[in-house]
Amino acid sequence: MNDSTDDEPKFVIKDGDATGDDAKSSGFGKIVKEIAIVVAIVLVLMFVFTQFLFRQYVVPSESMESTLHGCYGCSNDHIVIDKMAYRFGEPQPGDVVVFKAPSESWDGTWQSPRSSNPVIHKIQDVLSWVALAPPDENNLVKRVIATGGQTVECHNADGKGVTVNGKPLDEPYIDKDLQVDTNTSTEGILGGGSCYGDDFGPLKVPDGNVWVMGDNRSSSADSRFHQEDQYHGTVPVDDIRGKVRFILFPFSRIGGVGDHDPQS
Repeated sequence: MNDSTDDEPKFVIKDGDATGDDAKSSGFGKIVKEIAIVVAIVLVLMFVFTQFLFRQYVVPSESMESTLHGCYGCSNDHIVIDKMAYRFGEPQPGDVVVFKAPSESWDGTWQSPRSSNPVIHKIQDVLSWVALAPPDENNLVKRVIATGGQTVECHNADGKGVTVNGKPLDEPYIDKDLQVDTNTSTEGILGGGSCYGDDFGPLKVPDGNVWVMGDNRSSSADSRFHQEDQYHGTVPVDDIRGKVRFILFPFSRIGGVGDHDPQS
């Protein structure tokens, strides 16, 4: 009978819970996938940005004061270099540049920032590709004073200061009061005379190299102090990582970095 058929037990499978769990799992997986894609895109962009366009460095010492600040126990300047600057041109006098130490003479007390653990070391190498770890090289920052083919020298007795091809330089970036203070605090050992240091030269800069000096002339272990190495204190252009464009941090010093040509 039709009535008896309608009265038969009916079994209904409720799949609401299973569907809900699957939806939650699928939603979570989608979020994770989207996050992974975003992270991958960011890392690729950071790699391209760091390797080919710009990179941040921290000024390691006081050698470029007062243009750039760096000292123990203070907020060192974070600078940004333009890595494209010398892909289609050459460094010019007055450029402030970051470069890799061209010889052991420049290393001084520098120590590698890498871990002695080979696995962590490799991870740090990879992180450095995207600027999440410093490069495993001794990087320094100085100002280009002379380029390939030019002759640079300085003799305190003539009172001219540094000269290039016999012409005295115009160097407004040197804080003369700072040099006097250094000379006074060291009882005349550092910062004396028109060279703000010892005599040097004449030295002809090899083609493809530059002569670099710190703006804090009396407290800078620059080209003058490495004349016994294979480059006679000069820096190969190939070792220059880029031109310093601006100070990123601290915010109180944020701004561009001048490239006044001292030979002009």
